[in-house]
Amino acid sequence: MVARLVIAAPSSGSGKTTVATGLMAAFVAAGLAVSPHKVGPDYIDPGYHTLATGRPGRNLDAFLCGTELIAPLFAHGAAGCDVAVVEGVMGLYDGAAGAGELASTAQVAKLLRAPVVLVVDASSQSRSVAALVHGFASWDPQVRIGGVILNKVGSDRHEELLREALEESGVPVLGVLRRAAPVETPSRHLGLVPVAERRADAVASVAAMAAQVRGGCDLEALLALARSAPGLPDAAWNPLGSAPDPASPSPAVQEFSASGAGNPRRRPVVAVAGGAAFTFSYAEHGELLTAAGADVVTFDPLRDEQLPDGTSGLVIGGGFPEVYAPELSANEALRKGVADLAHSGAPVAAECAGLLYLSRALDGLPMCGVLDAEARMSERLTLGYREAVAVSDSVLAAAGTRLNGHEFHRTVVEPVAGPAPAWGMHRPERRVEGYVQQGVHASYLHTHWASQPGTARRFVERCGA
Repeated sequence: MVARLVIAAPSSGSGKTTVATGLMAAFVAAGLAVSPHKVGPDYIDPGYHTLATGRPGRNLDAFLCGTELIAPLFAHGAAGCDVAVVEGVMGLYDGAAGAGELASTAQVAKLLRAPVVLVVDASSQSRSVAALVHGFASWDPQVRIGGVILNKVGSDRHEELLREALEESGVPVLGVLRRAAPVETPSRHLGLVPVAERRADAVASVAAMAAQVRGGCDLEALLALARSAPGLPDAAWNPLGSAPDPASPSPAVQEFSASGAGNPRRRPVVAVAGGAAFTFSYAEHGELLTAAGADVVTFDPLRDEQLPDGTSGLVIGGGFPEVYAPELSANEALRKGVADLAHSGAPVAAECAGLLYLSRALDGLPMCGVLDAEARMSERLTLGYREAVAVSDSVLAAAGTRLNGHEFHRTVVEPVAGPAPAWGMHRPERRVEGYVQQGVHASYLHTHWASQPGTARRFVERCGA
């Protein structure tokens, strides 16, 4: 059984990321192996969690993956750890719009049987804090509020008033963080700047968060609360549970030999875009590709002038190509290599940023030219969960496959869909989107492959076809 805590708040902006990331780093400094998790689809916070713990930050999203996978995915990520810290999303009870508690922090806490620590911005209240905490603690009896961390407390007297009020609530105060200059975590159009773009500064930011938590929180009490969580009945998720053993690839992959008769079989190489421009990915995707029989090799489109040797499949996830458009455009050799691979019919999965990179141009700068489309920045933020169905057969899904995903971008692509669109959206409005051509599947839709484990297997089989 892994000790665990969920760090939640009444609303966004209360200090969840500072507390959760700082607590992770403080526990690590105390000699504990810490498993980091994030409720919801966000890619950026898990990067800071990874920096704090040295382990992959993993998402727990009940809309993308289904409620039945939350505990197994958690157990998979937390295997071998002493304690897990789960950062919530938005307010404690906020979930998918119009879907009740689905995908909320409260729902995930219940699925994990985990105690919740409520981070409260106390900057403009005193005795009223007790009413707020009482309301959150009593709203859902199945959610266990195990303690409160008071953030942005102005003075000793302010702290005294808050503690006196909370004595009547029965919820213990496990930490008090004083009002101070915020930790330097710069933001832009899609939230925090990812770790990969500011690694040295991000290390300092995480260290500052840890110092705040160590100085203001009762680490022993928080650890004791985490250890009070009961056992979980669910077995851990395993990427091998839905894919062939890496030592025994699928028949299509088995036929993929190095060269000529009698040479030993080799695993197909799947190149995955990384670096500062392509930072959005879920850890389970690489694990599923490996389990399906591929060798996963990361490359950086900002620096590498060619794809990894032997590349037979390409995955380009999300990120910020709009920020690095001049550099991506200047790397003509790699753009040509990507276009040649795509035109050969090899499987290419491009998601959001990957869609932009495969277009003819981004903000007027030449990109790979695989897709007959133009991309540009927009003033409108597109954000939200989506219900989708595959409308064309592709390297990722058979036509008719239904799944859930999310969109998160401030760009537009024109036209929004090719002659063979990738997805038909059912939520929040009906529309088609994305491109399927030869072996290319390109779309704005972010998906979590753990919910559709056949996705990785299908993709790898196309690599060995």
